[in-house]
Amino acid sequence: MVRKHGDLKGDKELDEAAWVAGRGAVIGALKWGLFSAAAGGLGFALSPLYRGLTFQFKVFLQMSGMTLGSMIEADKRLREHEVVVRRQKVMRRDAEVWKRYEAEFLDKEVDQRVGKGSK
Repeated sequence: MVRKHGDLKGDKELDEAAWVAGRGAVIGALKWGLFSAAAGGLGFALSPLYRGLTFQFKVFLQMSGMTLGSMIEADKRLREHEVVVRRQKVMRRDAEVWKRYEAEFLDKEVDQRVGKGSK
């Protein structure tokens, strides 16, 4: 079988992004899970309609909040990570350009000194 795309295993940048998104998903599920539990507690205390729901549907509502929270937080953290990675790449590129400029400048300066000294 011929692959059209590169192998994704061992791609450090991709692995790092996956870990960032995974950590965001866990944190989001925890945050929104707590919010959903608090909302469920309020619903149970204040609403006869909520108390009349089946246990399975209450679990579904709790899980829905956790799932939504994990998706939102993972996406947020992944977008923030993308910005950081882009900035790092720009800084590396600019540093390389600066190093080449310095090397070229120093070479010209040495050539000028050598040229003056021989006259």
